[in-house]
Amino acid sequence: MSCVGKATGLKSPGEALSNKLVEDELALLDKSINEFWNKFKRNVSDISCKMVGLRDAYKDINKAFAEKLSVKLKEEERMVQIFLEYQNKICRQNKLIQEKKDNLLKLIAEVKGKKQEIEVLTANVQDLKEEYARKKETISAAKKASEERLKRLQKSVDLYKDRLGLEIRKIYGDKLQFIFTNIDPKHPDSPFMFCLHLNEARDYEVSDSAPHLECQSEFQEKVRKTKNFSAFLANVRKAFSTMVYNECVKTV
Repeated sequence: MSCVGKATGLKSPGEALSNKLVEDELALLDKSINEFWNKFKRNVSDISCKMVGLRDAYKDINKAFAEKLSVKLKEEERMVQIFLEYQNKICRQNKLIQEKKDNLLKLIAEVKGKKQEIEVLTANVQDLKEEYARKKETISAAKKASEERLKRLQKSVDLYKDRLGLEIRKIYGDKLQFIFTNIDPKHPDSPFMFCLHLNEARDYEVSDSAPHLECQSEFQEKVRKTKNFSAFLANVRKAFSTMVYNECVKTV
């Protein structure tokens, strides 16, 4: 029997059981592999989804960061611009302050200069006042002296008017004109005259004698030295008388 069974290809129960076990193990292995594969695919799909999510989240974060960074940069640029404008403004203000300071220093220097000029002018004014006072005093003294001389002249006029036929007139330029008569016996009323005035040096000055006296300047120097006006008048009258006498002698 056993030989016949082997010849026909029949398997023994033990062998069949062994094959059955192998097939079951293979089926179980295949199932495990399929389950692992399916689980792996699910995990890979989940990971892929997570990666996509992470990528999108990264993009969103990166975009938000870029936007914030852009805003921040713009703010910083604006702050830099504001700082530069403020710095330029400070520079302009400093320049303006320096200009005002220079102008103020210049003004102070001018004020000091004006003050010195005022001091000099004040001193000059004081000197002028003092000089004016001295000149005023000198003029007053000269005026007083002139008045005294005029008084003496008037006395001389009163003294010699009748005796010498003398008349005194005040003419232009503060001059006194002295007119003698009773010199020419043939013509008693014929005038013989000269002018007298005080010059800037307050000295006597004789001029405009008519008829002209050659010794006019000599009489002038003498009266300046002696101050004897009476003798001066007598000498002038004598000179006119001598002139008339000489003319009479010539005509004889």
